Amino acid sequence: MLTSLKISNYALIEELYTKPDQSFTIITGETGAGKSILLGALGLIIGQRADLNALKDKSKKCIVEAQFSIENYDLKALFLANDLDYDPLTIVRREITPNGKSRAFINDTPVNLNQLKELGDHLIDIHSQHNTLTLNTNQFQLKLIDALAENKQLLVDYTTAYKLYKSTKKVLTEKEASIAQAKAEENFLQFQFDELDQLRLVENEDEELEEEQRSLEHVEDTKVSLSAALNHLINQDENAMDLIRLGKTQLSDASKYNKVAEELNQRLSSLFIELQDITSELELENEKLEYDPERLEYIRERLSSIFSLQKKHSVSSVKELIAIKNTIEDKLLAITNFDDDINRLKSDLLKAEELLLKVSKELSVRRNAAKPILEAQVKELLSRLGMKNAILSVQINPIENFTLNGKEEVQFLFTANKGLEERELSKVASGGELSRLMLAIKRILAQKEHLPTIIFDEIDTGVSGEIADKVGDILKEMSHDLQIISITHLPQMASKGNSHLKVYKEDVGNVTHSYIKELTKDERIEELAKMLSGSKTTTAAIDNAKALLNE
Repeated sequence: MLTSLKISNYALIEELYTKPDQSFTIITGETGAGKSILLGALGLIIGQRADLNALKDKSKKCIVEAQFSIENYDLKALFLANDLDYDPLTIVRREITPNGKSRAFINDTPVNLNQLKELGDHLIDIHSQHNTLTLNTNQFQLKLIDALAENKQLLVDYTTAYKLYKSTKKVLTEKEASIAQAKAEENFLQFQFDELDQLRLVENEDEELEEEQRSLEHVEDTKVSLSAALNHLINQDENAMDLIRLGKTQLSDASKYNKVAEELNQRLSSLFIELQDITSELELENEKLEYDPERLEYIRERLSSIFSLQKKHSVSSVKELIAIKNTIEDKLLAITNFDDDINRLKSDLLKAEELLLKVSKELSVRRNAAKPILEAQVKELLSRLGMKNAILSVQINPIENFTLNGKEEVQFLFTANKGLEERELSKVASGGELSRLMLAIKRILAQKEHLPTIIFDEIDTGVSGEIADKVGDILKEMSHDLQIISITHLPQMASKGNSHLKVYKEDVGNVTHSYIKELTKDERIEELAKMLSGSKTTTAAIDNAKALLNE
């Protein structure tokens, strides 16, 4: 509930501070005194757009600050989701700077307008003639029925089942689409796989084949070089092996008397052994090295096939081609398993649909049970409000598809006059009738839900004093369950409040200012008397005012 409101530099208000009653507060004042300004300031608190023209003094910033007691509103999750500090006494502040910039704060944490609106929906409901249009919406009508049927937990269950149903259906649809696309590509994928599979690719074989190809292409040159090397090592009259053998003999003789010669002889012996081994391998390699044109042609053709596939798939190695083949194989395997996936998803969807249908039927049963109760309660309240022949008929019609609210639509039909057929609200109800119908509905809602503070802006417009008295009684009843603030011009209404605030304006020099004050008992009698008789109060008016206040 709204516990305090502070306004500075807004429209006609220079400074204003007020604390409405926790149950029922009445606001009165002459036309143009500034009652609508209060609504505008409160609109800023709940996220309405700011207007630079609202600044009284264009050189100073405008500040509207409201404190709310929210411990009974179950808003901790909302604060957590928006990364805000939760406080049972929450302060909402809105600032408009002289350059037109607007800033908003919740418990001193900066927030954007969407966050402010989200919280504001739980704090204040400003009820005006425009607000009654929500009566025509299917969403509001369902909300009313569900509140009366006490469907809160069942709606949570339905929403959970609905989300599961929709998500499963989406996955199935996407899977079916991917199957259709995959099957269209299946032949091409199979062709690509076969083309790669037929090569029987081996990782890194391209590098090995290229090396072998270079060797075969230069066999003759290689044999010439190997033969020449062998000649130098063993085949010529003076060859390396004979010369090293002779050197070993000489060093062996010298080593008998020279230690260095002995070490050198050992090293030369090792070199001789290594050279013998090299010579042996050279002879073997030279003997087996032959030109093989068939093998060379095979290598060239295979490398050509490999390079062609690399170019086709925009890769540069056999390893990447193998990876592509494996990926294609996985896709082909997935296509063969699609039927199993589809059957599983269809089974899941059927289970989700059965659960959703079960919960939606429970919703429908409870809604239909609540329908005559709502119709009777509305009729009784409208009768109290001077509409004795008014009838609200609630139609609950099944629909083919599931929606977020169930498998049915609700439609309110209405007539205010005896003998006339009920029709859609928007086609038959006048503004005044809609206002009284909305009041009756909010009275019913107040008994079932934790509604935010409701501010009624002249809901008694166009009604007689007798009906205004009844409207006041209903608002008084509502104030037992929630905080009510009502702006009125009728004394019968004004007498019902626990607290009475008067908005007035005064000229200070060349500037008009709006003020608000809480009336004392005597001031309240005086105010009601003026509302009854005009600016000049009479003894009779005073007596009537006292009677209205039960004084």
